[in-house]
Amino acid sequence: MGLHRLELTDFRPFASLVFSPDPDGTTILTGPNGTGKTSLLEAVAYLGLGRSFRGSPREAMIRNGAEASILRAELLDGDRPILVEAEISRSSRSRMQINRQAVRSRRDMAEAVPVSTFCPDDMGVVQGGPAGRRDLIDDALALLDPAAGSVIAVVEKTVTQRNALLRQSGGRLTDDVATTLDVWDDRLTESGDRLVAMRRALLDDLTDPIDHAYRALAGATKPQMATAGYEATAPEGLAASLAANRSEDLRRGVTSTGPHRDDIALVLSGRDARTQASQGEQRTFALALRLAVHLAAAERHGSPPILILDDVFSELDPDRGRRLVAELPAGQTLVSTASPLPAGIAPTSVIDVAQLLVADG
Repeated sequence: MGLHRLELTDFRPFASLVFSPDPDGTTILTGPNGTGKTSLLEAVAYLGLGRSFRGSPREAMIRNGAEASILRAELLDGDRPILVEAEISRSSRSRMQINRQAVRSRRDMAEAVPVSTFCPDDMGVVQGGPAGRRDLIDDALALLDPAAGSVIAVVEKTVTQRNALLRQSGGRLTDDVATTLDVWDDRLTESGDRLVAMRRALLDDLTDPIDHAYRALAGATKPQMATAGYEATAPEGLAASLAANRSEDLRRGVTSTGPHRDDIALVLSGRDARTQASQGEQRTFALALRLAVHLAAAERHGSPPILILDDVFSELDPDRGRRLVAELPAGQTLVSTASPLPAGIAPTSVIDVAQLLVADG
């Protein structure tokens, strides 16, 4: 899988831009601060994730004064061409198509534009709230399990609809509200329990890769330093939990239990890395999580996802930078950096973002 060409219109600072990275090797993005290196990587990642890896709202990705951003990417999967087009709109629903067919789930995006992202903000995955950790595990599922994308979409839609009903009820459990809640509870139980099982299975599969990645990046030899486990808000299953919390959910107008509220426990040498690890340890743990998923995806699919390294090496000391490079499999890599690159990176293309021009056709 390789990205050959990306066209942007009214995305972030770019009125119009064409980007043609090396589809098989490492492309380095250079240029002064503010020229849009991270924005360009954000556009590539958006096509695979359906959201900003910077955590930005969609309207923030639209150039000032414009009503919509247009992204158009050409990729090759072996000999099969893939065309991905996206519109990010201020006033209407954003849209995406793959080979002129509407995208319906994360699975579609992950298969067409598989991406792994590494960026300085990744430390927030460890020290931030549960939402970032849930996003990481669900992005990994979409990359690794073809069935996961549709399950994630059903859970998200069902929680949204159940919450809307709870708000509309005004806290009153009428017969109609109870009947409709029963429908949403059954649907959330079926899809939610399935998603939780998928997340648990993935974390089990990643137990050794996460520990290996942490020790490799830290230069440590002690085994079982880093582990990730699942913390469910409904450990006995959603059916009983939703029933037990129905009155509270009605009062608050929100679904208080389920996979949208769960968390990932991150443990480093017996300590809760979310609260008890140093910043250096947290940064290394965050990178280890990303690296473990990237390597698992490469093994599962026979080739690695498109690797996005956004100014990562400015946050790492030279030794950790070299270790990260040594662990990465060969494949298409897009790197932005404001600091010297570590030994081991051999760029096949260097592009000054400030000099990118619009192609004629």
